[in-house]
Amino acid sequence: MKFIHTADWHLGKLVHGIYMTEEQEYILQALMKIIDRENPDAVVIAGDLYDRSVPPTDAVELLNKYFYEINVVRNIPILAISGNHDSGERLAFGSTWYRKNHLYIEGKLGEHLFQPISIKGVNFYLMPYMEPGIVRNLYDDDTIHSHEDAMKRLVGKMEETIQLDVPNIFIGHAFVAGGKTTESERTLSVGGSGMVSVDSFSPFAYTALGHLHSPDAIKHPTIKYSGSLLKYSFSESTQRKIVRIVEIDENSNLSEREEKLIPKRDMREISGYMDELLDPQYFQSQNVEDYIKVILKDEGSIIDPMNKLRQIYPNILHLERKIDLVDAKEKQTIQQITERKNELELFKQFYEDITTAKFTDEKEKIMIKTIDKVKKEEGIL
Repeated sequence: MKFIHTADWHLGKLVHGIYMTEEQEYILQALMKIIDRENPDAVVIAGDLYDRSVPPTDAVELLNKYFYEINVVRNIPILAISGNHDSGERLAFGSTWYRKNHLYIEGKLGEHLFQPISIKGVNFYLMPYMEPGIVRNLYDDDTIHSHEDAMKRLVGKMEETIQLDVPNIFIGHAFVAGGKTTESERTLSVGGSGMVSVDSFSPFAYTALGHLHSPDAIKHPTIKYSGSLLKYSFSESTQRKIVRIVEIDENSNLSEREEKLIPKRDMREISGYMDELLDPQYFQSQNVEDYIKVILKDEGSIIDPMNKLRQIYPNILHLERKIDLVDAKEKQTIQQITERKNELELFKQFYEDITTAKFTDEKEKIMIKTIDKVKKEEGIL
């Protein structure tokens, strides 16, 4: 059987004050052309259908329009889960009767998730995004603290009844350890507790993931991100945007390829001096309608640079001065050096900056005792 793996539609996305609805409709039309050409047995959407838990009306109408086109007009099953940007409860509304037309939307945790959806002899397990606390409370298991703990508990539950003689596909929304992030993805948790390991998905012939926006976020033969349909920040400006076409036979043999998505307007960065960027010899070779971030190299003051540039590049979303970036980098470096110094080193530097006296070994011993005393009083030691 053949299915198309997509994720991270983020309908209703706002980028630098601009709603991306027009761009999203354009790219969904491109997706429909791929669907018509490939005629898949199913379409997978691995979370973040919307960009927020309460999406704007235009986003809801857009999802309704294309779900209807795929599922009703073309009679293709849809397998979708909620992501960390979605409201699982809202997406789950009506899911029990949607199933009658092979529209499978999972947003809430429950025992039904451990019963696979079978399409042409392939079993699909749909696991919506879940916070570890929800899984911990459901199973009354105090050992579940991280996303890794929660994922292993849920996959372990699937393994209790999984049929090993048929292909099994997992659809999830997670941050796999080693994945490359961008500014667009909302952090799942602090530290490393939001990550899950590739070992979590070992029972499955293919794992269709959402959350990270690059299809190249990880390199693994059977665990794949499709990435987002569009670039949603300038940190994604160099990323490819694709959907994955996956075919699997009754023996779990996989073949997988990509179909490129070309947006109406690209999102990219340009850099140069003002005179260069306004020179027809430069901009006539550019797609000036793209969404653009400009990094100006000029060091002197410039009157109203944004307005001047918008005469040529109407969709500039962000403007930075290179000199400001250099200054910010130097400040960050100084801060990092300072943070690495301990209290004694910082005091010694301060002492030497405001006095002409030498910071002797005796003074150092006194300061060590003083610092230790303060730390004990504060409960640090």
